[in-house]
Amino acid sequence: INDKHRIFISGYSGKDVLGLNGAFGLDWGNQTATIRWNYIINPVIFSNTSFIYSQYYNKTTISGGETDFNIESTIKDLSLKQDFTYFLNAQNTMKFGFQISRFSLSPRTFSGTVTFAGDDSFSKNGLENAIYFNNNVTPNDFLIISYGLRLSTYTMLGQGTYHVYDNGEKSETIILEKGQFGRSYFSIEPRFTLNYRIDKMQSLKFGLARNSQNLHLLSNITGGSPTDQWIGNTYNIKPEFANQVSLGYTRNFKEDQYEVTVETYYKFMENQIDYKDYADLQNALDLEDQLLFGIGRSYGLELIIKKKTGKLTGWISYALTKTERKIDGINNNDWYNARQDRPHDLSIVFTYQINPKWSVSGLFVYNTGNAVTFPIGKYNLNGQTIYQYSERNADRLPDYHRLDLSVNYDFKKRGAYESSLNFGVYNVYGRENAYTITFRDNPDDPTKTEAVQNSLFRWVPSITYNFKF
Repeated sequence: INDKHRIFISGYSGKDVLGLNGAFGLDWGNQTATIRWNYIINPVIFSNTSFIYSQYYNKTTISGGETDFNIESTIKDLSLKQDFTYFLNAQNTMKFGFQISRFSLSPRTFSGTVTFAGDDSFSKNGLENAIYFNNNVTPNDFLIISYGLRLSTYTMLGQGTYHVYDNGEKSETIILEKGQFGRSYFSIEPRFTLNYRIDKMQSLKFGLARNSQNLHLLSNITGGSPTDQWIGNTYNIKPEFANQVSLGYTRNFKEDQYEVTVETYYKFMENQIDYKDYADLQNALDLEDQLLFGIGRSYGLELIIKKKTGKLTGWISYALTKTERKIDGINNNDWYNARQDRPHDLSIVFTYQINPKWSVSGLFVYNTGNAVTFPIGKYNLNGQTIYQYSERNADRLPDYHRLDLSVNYDFKKRGAYESSLNFGVYNVYGRENAYTITFRDNPDDPTKTEAVQNSLFRWVPSITYNFKF
């Protein structure tokens, strides 16, 4: 608008649709929009005011004969975010602000010709408020200290019906009228980092942080599909907390052409959530009746090597990590792999500048397959096959890897107008990575079981045109 006021508008909409002969379908998508107002109040302080809307949904459709039903899960939020940056002096840069978010969550909604035991009372609303303060201190050329504090509250917001459970038994039912406030949770989140530059070539970094999460992901036991569900805090579900400590070392080589960073971390997590064994997700009267709660931990070592100058630039990163949960009632109360556990994660990224107009880029990724639960036996009950399962998340999907390549052409700049054209191929060598693995009886010999792998997107070509004006 002028030297002091700038407006930023951004939006995104995406949708994915999968189907099988018109009898089974999965589709999911995201929409988001942001309006941000940047205001330079004076030379040492400026503000950013953001209005943000987002929505995610997934939908499962099953059709055939007289059977026709849909199961849909959605999460919507509307936020106001206010941030200030204050350059107090040459040694101190302060950031502070607040955020207000209203969430509408429907973990599952049924429609169609089939009637389920569940109902639409799963839909819930929540209100999250947070304020924060952070200060970056640079007392000299060798030391950077950052410290801050975030205070947040999450309040259950009517209209909705909530069931309270005590040791697995329902003890109370609470009905919140529209606009009525329910239980509130208060979280304190401190954080501290210290970056010490030993000399021009090397530095050390140390960090402590505590973070809270008021929205929770309920994942499928077998994994691989987008039918996960989100739910907010309730009378049974408390905020999740992560307490993390990290230590890192960075060194530059050959006049800053190369940079190597090694970092290790340990994270302890509270109020972790998972499904009971053999949870009945479709017919349960209340999803919360199917949940158990416990603790988690994650730790590992991360390495990244960067080449920052020359015609060939890029990086190689590798992480060796472990993520586990321990919840009474699951896996004989012992530690088990979290669904997010990926012991090995490798990425190679490069860009080669052929000349001022042409460049080639590539990405190779490799990681351990997702932790899942596979059956170890089965029996027949009234003509229906019932599977028996191993320990929770004791199995793995096959390891995931792929290579993406692209070529970029920069057109000649004309005044303030710049443009480029990009040609790319996703999954160049056509790796059939496992999206899901399901099990079925062999049609010729029902005593035998077959594992069926479903894969997506062997090759995906793309053309992208970018322009600035």
